[in-house]
Amino acid sequence: MLIARSAALFAVAALFEIGGAWLVWQGVREHRGWVWIGAGVLALGVYGFVATLQPDADFGRILAAYGGVFVAGSLAWGAVADGYRPDRWDVVGALVCLAGMAVIMYAPRGD
Repeated sequence: MLIARSAALFAVAALFEIGGAWLVWQGVREHRGWVWIGAGVLALGVYGFVATLQPDADFGRILAAYGGVFVAGSLAWGAVADGYRPDRWDVVGALVCLAGMAVIMYAPRGD
C-alpha cells in the first residue's frame, strides 16, 4: 500500500509541476497573458507541497526519483496537450527513467 500511495503522490506532483510549467509556457511563449502565468506559478507551488507528502523523508531521494516521473509525464503531457508524438526513443528513454525511479524509491534497503 505504501508503494501505491507513493506512486499516486508522484502522479499528482507531476500533474501540478508539468501543468504549472505548461501554463507559464502558454502565458509567455504563446502570449496568453498573466492569468495563465499566475495559474502556473500557483500550480508549481502546489507541486512543491505535494512532494513533501511522500512517505520517504529523504529530500534528495524523492526529487531524484521524481525526475523519472517528470520525464515520462512531460512526454505524456506534450502528447495530450500539444499533439506531440513521442518516437520510440522518447518512449524507451521514458521507460528507462521510470525504471530508475523505481530502483531509487522502491529497492529493498537495509537502512
